[in-house]
Amino acid sequence: MANIVEKQHTEEKHIDDDRVLFDEVDASLERRIRIKCDLNLLPVLFILLLLAFLDRVNIGNARIQGLEADLGMKGQDYNIALSVFFITYILCEIPSNVVLKNVRPSVWLSGLMFGWGVITTLQGVTQSFAGLVVCRILLGVFEAGFFPGAVYLISMYYKRYDVQIRISLFFCGSILAGAISGLLAYAIAGMQGLRGYSVWRWIFIIEGCATCAIAAGAYFIIPDWPETARFLKPEERLVLLNRLAAEAGEGTMTKASKKAAKLVLTDVKIYLGILMFIGVAATSYAASFFIPTILAELGWTAVRAQVMTIPIYAFAAVSNLVIAFVSDHIKHRYSFIMVGCIVSVIGYAILLETAKVSISTRYMALFFVVTGVSVALPVSVTWLNNNMGGHYKRGVAAAAQIGFGNTAGLIASNIFITTQAPYYRIGYSVSLSLILLTAVSATMMAVYMKLENKKRDEGKRDYMLSLPADELYNLGDAHPTFRFVF
Repeated sequence: MANIVEKQHTEEKHIDDDRVLFDEVDASLERRIRIKCDLNLLPVLFILLLLAFLDRVNIGNARIQGLEADLGMKGQDYNIALSVFFITYILCEIPSNVVLKNVRPSVWLSGLMFGWGVITTLQGVTQSFAGLVVCRILLGVFEAGFFPGAVYLISMYYKRYDVQIRISLFFCGSILAGAISGLLAYAIAGMQGLRGYSVWRWIFIIEGCATCAIAAGAYFIIPDWPETARFLKPEERLVLLNRLAAEAGEGTMTKASKKAAKLVLTDVKIYLGILMFIGVAATSYAASFFIPTILAELGWTAVRAQVMTIPIYAFAAVSNLVIAFVSDHIKHRYSFIMVGCIVSVIGYAILLETAKVSISTRYMALFFVVTGVSVALPVSVTWLNNNMGGHYKRGVAAAAQIGFGNTAGLIASNIFITTQAPYYRIGYSVSLSLILLTAVSATMMAVYMKLENKKRDEGKRDYMLSLPADELYNLGDAHPTFRFVF
């Protein structure tokens, strides 16, 4: 009898040892797959986003190099040129992501990029304000689909608590665009009069041509959906898809239907996500469009003002990555949005007292403002994405948040009024109010999701389990087993 018990114990030990060994091998394989995904997704998307933002915000650098004088612009013409971009940008975001759902990302994203590269180049040869406005409208059409499309693509490759650092790395492309834009403008400053073109024209021409060239190569590099990812071996694709499916559980939404559309349109989280994005994106755009002007108004030359933007964005990029790493590590989002908001509020409080503080203090305040939104913005995007269940809903939610959230660009384009320089009291006050909107919206979303999780834990949503199978497994995050994260 003792021998039988001992034998059974030995067999159980072998089974446990085998399970541990299997788990170690499985974890090792998963790490290897993550690294492959990182190397194939993030570098190319980072570069493309950097170019997208360069081509979007380089008008701020062109402005202090003579754009307005050469095109006969006056009054609020510059603000109008900024605003028209966002009209088409907002309108085209959701349609673009709907197309992306049914098209290879390598085809769609590289095609959009080539289009906006051509339009950026044309801005450099336009001879009138009307021509500039037309270019800005078309630029909005082509750029609209890239940012939400890339976020959508990244989110399809990673589990919920692996995705923040990846989206923040990707988002660094937009932050560093502010620094590189200033650096390029500084480098191009010596080209004044070359072939009869002003410096501001060369800014558009060089950056636009570079975008077109990189777009042609991007077609061969941008990965497609995980199901067809060529950089993964068949067994690696299977492991990745199984891991993602296991985490999603039964909270999927892969079919577009009237009931699915109703779930999307009535989801309060998406609307709160849009408000969160508007609040911080307004400052992000205002910084890109007006920081070179604000720095020039501190008494610095145009060239020095371009260079002095670089440390601001470099510091913001590092802060963004540190926060992203910590957020994924401790599996938490909400508090980091609040930290970012508080930092930006401090910056705006200083800028509202511009008349009473020194130049160095005003310069420091810009670090606070830009760093705060650079932390809060990518976390708000990831947080909403983490709480969307299913391929279809995730794509629509990303486009809705970023698309309608970019009404922030319309706001930012029109609140820094030329006649209020250098104090910009309306600009700073409105931006500060919008940061507070982000904080309030984030808090409401956290409270809503906590209460909803409690109801599901208590079984108050279990009545949905009696729905027909095709409807039950297309509920997305409305499925009773889905739990929201904070």
